[in-house]
Amino acid sequence: MESSSNPRPEVSLENIRAAREVVYRALKPTLTAEYPLLNGEIGARVFLKHENHQATGAFKIRGGLNFMRYFAQAPTHDGVITATRGNHGQSVAMAAQIYSIPATIVVPFGNNPEKNAAMQAYGARLVEYGRDFDEAREEVERLSKAENLRYIHSANEPHLINGVGTYALEIIEALQERGAHADAVFVPIGLGSGICGVITAFRDLSPETKIFGVQAEGAPSVYLSWKEGRIIETKDAHTFADGVATRVPAALTFDIIHKEVDEIVLVSDSEIIRAIRLLWRTTHNLVEGAGAAATAATIKLRERIEGLNVVNVLSGANLDTASIPKIFS
Repeated sequence: MESSSNPRPEVSLENIRAAREVVYRALKPTLTAEYPLLNGEIGARVFLKHENHQATGAFKIRGGLNFMRYFAQAPTHDGVITATRGNHGQSVAMAAQIYSIPATIVVPFGNNPEKNAAMQAYGARLVEYGRDFDEAREEVERLSKAENLRYIHSANEPHLINGVGTYALEIIEALQERGAHADAVFVPIGLGSGICGVITAFRDLSPETKIFGVQAEGAPSVYLSWKEGRIIETKDAHTFADGVATRVPAALTFDIIHKEVDEIVLVSDSEIIRAIRLLWRTTHNLVEGAGAAATAATIKLRERIEGLNVVNVLSGANLDTASIPKIFS
């Protein structure tokens, strides 16, 4: 927890706007674009938010930069630590390097080796532990106490959500510049920082937009929790889309999702793979599984969104090389 001298902020539109100044010191806004071939395939006007173009290949760097700026101003520990399957870890590692803060990243055994290498390249200490993300997270909790490290949960951190919410502002403004507005926005859910940033910005600035979360059928913990109105943990998370492969929902983000999301859609790995192929064929963008989940859900609901203005968040591009032949075979 943060010390009393560094109080817990709120997730709010005001704080998302404030985060822009921090985020844009290191990054530029990403493209919001539409592609005629993709529009024709889906039968709607589809705007892609290209967070796959980020320096770390994923949207989470926005949150990492915002968090680390505040931590650097009033450090409460000897460094930072987190658990990850890769994108959050790269965010923490890069942001910590920018602010000269020691970072430890814990990943499960068998994690994407390319993501591991990227985190180490940013100067982070890498620790492998556990069979999946949630077991790695448990080791983080132990190490954080033993080594006096600030545990950065990948979702239960308002600074992270406010930081990643900056991409939602960019979507709204990009569509306004085109004289359009979003009828629906589809956002992948791992632990939910991205969709909570979208909810916070859109509910204030574009309240008529329907917000769809997307999870993998093999990792439906947030979907099940949303349906039941309480946090439900799953025994396993079976999906190749490691960015959404979580078993235990986060309390802060689930509270926002449960109150504000319009619908959560489940997609299969085969549907995600088809979406990766479609995005490559129609836009020449190669995205990871989680990054294609929003498009997979849009295809699944194509009859409902026909003729509408739809946003798909391409949350990441970190597809490991070994998976590419399997996807395009």
